[in-house]
Amino acid sequence: MRRAGARIMGLGLPLVLLAGCTREEPRRASIPQPRAPSPQAIPDTIAPASAATPAAYVASASSIELFEILSSELALQRARTKRVREFAEMILSIHKGASMQLSLAGRRLNLLPSASLSPTHQALLNQLRAAPDFDSVYRRQQVAVHQDALRIHSNYAALGASPTLRPVAQSLVPVFRRYLRLLRYL
Repeated sequence: MRRAGARIMGLGLPLVLLAGCTREEPRRASIPQPRAPSPQAIPDTIAPASAATPAAYVASASSIELFEILSSELALQRARTKRVREFAEMILSIHKGASMQLSLAGRRLNLLPSASLSPTHQALLNQLRAAPDFDSVYRRQQVAVHQDALRIHSNYAALGASPTLRPVAQSLVPVFRRYLRLLRYL
């Protein structure tokens, strides 16, 4: 009986996250053209391409989630455009839920998500804090971090060693795909 309750709870969080992904965006009078990514000082790979062990996956994913939350909170304070602030609000709402989902799954395996950023994510946050053109740097960083997150979650969903963490990774793949599509219009 206890396992059934845990299974239901384990399935509920991914469904809540995915439900947020299916909402249609409001139609606008004119559709902006996607911007081509501009060169930047962001490393090609922010996190390892594959986090095959459960501990490595939780460490990489939790650093990404924390970076997303901290950088988006900063965007709410410093962004100049309404679009960037709206995007930051969306990021905050979904990544707080994703962090909780990752934390719950990690705790079942005695893997606590880190409460600190990886050195690379800390450097990106410091760069963002010092950026004179905040909106542009925020957008570039979001693209790079979301691409890495998509790669990490996709790899773990397909090849991950933990049957407890694989569904978490699977539920986050469409989330990161959606936000990468939205970033083209930011």
